[in-house]
Amino acid sequence: MVLIIIVAFISLILLMVIHELGHFLLAKKFGVKVEEFGIGYPPKIFGKKFGETIYSLNLLPFGAFVRITGESEAINNPRSFSTKPFYQKALIILGGVVSFWIISFLIFTVIMVTGVPTQIDDNETGNFRNPKVQILAVAPNSPAKTAGIKIGDTILKTRNLKSLPAIAFGDSRWQAGEIRNIDKIKDFQDFVSENKGQEIILTMQRGKTIFDLPIVPRQNPPENEGALGVALARTALTNYPWYIAPLKGVQVTFNFTKLALSGWITAITRLVKNQPTGVELMGPVGIFGLFVQAGQMGVTYFFQLVAIISIFVALMNILPIPSTDGGKLLFLIIEKIKGKPISQKITQNIEMAFFSLLIILLIVITIKDIGKLF
Repeated sequence: MVLIIIVAFISLILLMVIHELGHFLLAKKFGVKVEEFGIGYPPKIFGKKFGETIYSLNLLPFGAFVRITGESEAINNPRSFSTKPFYQKALIILGGVVSFWIISFLIFTVIMVTGVPTQIDDNETGNFRNPKVQILAVAPNSPAKTAGIKIGDTILKTRNLKSLPAIAFGDSRWQAGEIRNIDKIKDFQDFVSENKGQEIILTMQRGKTIFDLPIVPRQNPPENEGALGVALARTALTNYPWYIAPLKGVQVTFNFTKLALSGWITAITRLVKNQPTGVELMGPVGIFGLFVQAGQMGVTYFFQLVAIISIFVALMNILPIPSTDGGKLLFLIIEKIKGKPISQKITQNIEMAFFSLLIILLIVITIKDIGKLF
């Protein structure tokens, strides 16, 4: 778990670095002077100047930043951001947002070649590899929780300890000690159902580790829970040729973006109607929890989550609110309409106020996420 958290942390920092790289490259493209490109936030640990730009490594590892001449104040200089045409300034601002979608596209493209996890039905056929039954969720205080079953575990085999001669599965019967391979949900559910109250042995896989796990299915489980207290999914890998993968990468990136926007619209509509939104805000602790769950399911699931988070961060960052790239673009559009710059003091005060609100919200969400761990 510690390794997954470290990799997750590095992945999130890399997302922020590539985001700032988008601003950096377009600023360079349009001849704007970039004073510093920093990984992490000050105080500075190390800095080296190459050309006109300082490249620095900083103590607080919570992202990255780019210092561009004339971005925070008007400077009368041909290489200043403030003197560039509207379209160039807009593209520099949007460069960071677009980079998130590019990251998602690249990750999804690679996954399409190596094999993308797909949820399939028991009777579904097609170009699938390695069908398996995996644990999607574990109920609290359930036999599965007590036995140590975790999200992402794969059920490989089952073995009962008592003979059940009267119970037939298809044309065969379960015999004492008989081992069966499991790759369909119904086969597993039937086995568990017929062995309620009796100890069974599950052969599980977690990462590269395979182990046997004794467990006793409940005879009278709580409502909406099964005998073991797990949610199951049958998954398989499907992959595409390298020349089709980029098209699929674009398609999946677009579909996830559309799905996220649709979810937001539904939540806002319900909020206006004073109905439960079904939306759960999540902070860094909650996100790391998702990374741990995805990492337990496999490397592909982990990077798929990175791609999805990248899309959500892109959408959040393009919202027209202060302290985001969308907010900066909004101020830029207002300046274009007015025909003159907005007072720097006004913009700074607005951004500071919204930034403070975001920090307070983040603290509240983090406290809530930590509470869920106990």
